[in-house]
Amino acid sequence: MLFEVWAPQARHVALEADGRTYAMEADPARPGWWRGEAPARHGTRYGFALDGGPARPDPRSRRQPDGPDEPSAVVDFGRFAWRHPWPGRGLPGAVLYELHTGTFTPEGTFDAAAGRLPHLAELGVTHVELMPVCPFPGRHGWGYDGVAPWAVHEPYGGPDGLRRFVDAAHGLGLGVVLDVVHNHLGPSGNHLPAYGPYFTDTHHTPWGAAVNLDAPGSPEVRAYLIGSALAWLRDYRLDGLRLDAVHALADTGPRHFLADLSAAVDALAGRLGRPLFLIAESDLNDPATTTPREAGGHGLHAQWNDDFHHALHTALTGESQGYYADFAADPAHALAKTLRGGFFHDGTPSAFRARRHGRPLDPAATPAHRLLGYAQTHDQVGNRALGDRLSARLSPGLLACAAALVLCAPFTPMLFMGEEWGARTPWQYFTDHPDPALAEAVRTGRRREFEAHGWPAEEIPDPQDPATRDRSCLDWTEPGRPPHARLLAWYRNLIALRRAEPALTDPRWRYEALSVTAEGLVSFRRGPLHIAVNLAARPAALRPAGPVTEAVAAWRPVGLPDGPDGVLRLPPETAAVLR
Repeated sequence: MLFEVWAPQARHVALEADGRTYAMEADPARPGWWRGEAPARHGTRYGFALDGGPARPDPRSRRQPDGPDEPSAVVDFGRFAWRHPWPGRGLPGAVLYELHTGTFTPEGTFDAAAGRLPHLAELGVTHVELMPVCPFPGRHGWGYDGVAPWAVHEPYGGPDGLRRFVDAAHGLGLGVVLDVVHNHLGPSGNHLPAYGPYFTDTHHTPWGAAVNLDAPGSPEVRAYLIGSALAWLRDYRLDGLRLDAVHALADTGPRHFLADLSAAVDALAGRLGRPLFLIAESDLNDPATTTPREAGGHGLHAQWNDDFHHALHTALTGESQGYYADFAADPAHALAKTLRGGFFHDGTPSAFRARRHGRPLDPAATPAHRLLGYAQTHDQVGNRALGDRLSARLSPGLLACAAALVLCAPFTPMLFMGEEWGARTPWQYFTDHPDPALAEAVRTGRRREFEAHGWPAEEIPDPQDPATRDRSCLDWTEPGRPPHARLLAWYRNLIALRRAEPALTDPRWRYEALSVTAEGLVSFRRGPLHIAVNLAARPAALRPAGPVTEAVAAWRPVGLPDGPDGVLRLPPETAAVLR
């Protein structure tokens, strides 16, 4: 079998495979690359020794069966027998469901998660978005400290476990999206710097030195990350990737890394004959992220829209701390602006940032499905001091109102696992670092962060305590009992309505009579449907934009408009969809 590795700074490289050592030779056709032959089969353990040093895992390892610091293992992808043919499922018209493998079930494995996929198929979502699954030290964690960008976390089930999960999802008609992290690697188990200039001090990020996208050696680093992305889509039959924090991908070269990545993914989609897409997480509010490459943009297919989340969150909760301050100054205006055209910060002053932020997005040139809208995500729940969900402080009625705004707005909707039944379990920040010094640094850092905001240190959950992860696992007895069952039925109803009514997936930012009042009354019409949401604790009255023949869906009973003025009476904390 041929083994290859890029190690441009090494004077000599040896391959160690199944306890034997084999010399490798420099590849004359590719500077910095080494190659060598050795007997190998599926499961063969191997690593590379640079200049007489210890054997290290392969940077392109497809499996780390014993953890990130141990030998890699050969994976024969041809051994897996796919059961379900899959034509692919694109992003337009989708409803995404963000899922963390390690806490979706108490078992925390792909196979256990696959056993719950019928619930998602019945819910009506179209795609499961898995949080990162690359290897990281320890068993439990969020996944954003991964250190082997081509491999799969072994405690979840490794490569075969992920393929079984994807195959099961496809068998139920569900697409699968994977969250990948290109902007940094974890603090422990990262062997890439020993191999070459994968990182650079030219730029700095919150995690230290930046990934090298524009300094000497960057062409190979760019190819490394793009190759990883294509491997996920090709070898695991994924439908798309979510790209973590792309604003931290510093690149001053002639063509941004993201444009190269999107071009490669589009080309792969053409070769495979099925749709593939990329979703960015970006806090830049820059339309260039999703602007087509031929128009000078990066050509990504969608991006998360935190502005809509923040506007909705402040309208629901009244919170005004941190970045919510910009939205809480006038929640009605913020919610109306994001519903009408996506971004709130589009060159406007931001008190939180103490500067202007964002650029205008042109709704006429940007299909609405290119922005994802949501009421909760892993970030917006897990980065709170106690990991508390909206369900910890909002009534079922307000949760129903949030669902109506997310699922009836023009965005591509996304739910966070358990949201659909108002899960009462928190989702907290948890880690499992084997290194005691790193574990203590994470523990004290987390407590200091929230102490600065007035939280007593003893109230902040210990990320290293196994109980913190256990508390974050979904309770699957909740969906079948009150009040959760009613909310779950509401979500199912709204998602089915979205699927049945073309107006709700119309990619144009088309409204009639969009209105958000300071009293918490949200009203807009999309095609033949009028969406009316009363966030207030008192009844509200409104005049629908046109005659109403029926209430298609309502959280509480809503009669047809009455009286000479055609006024609709909307109960407190109630959402209704009218025809």
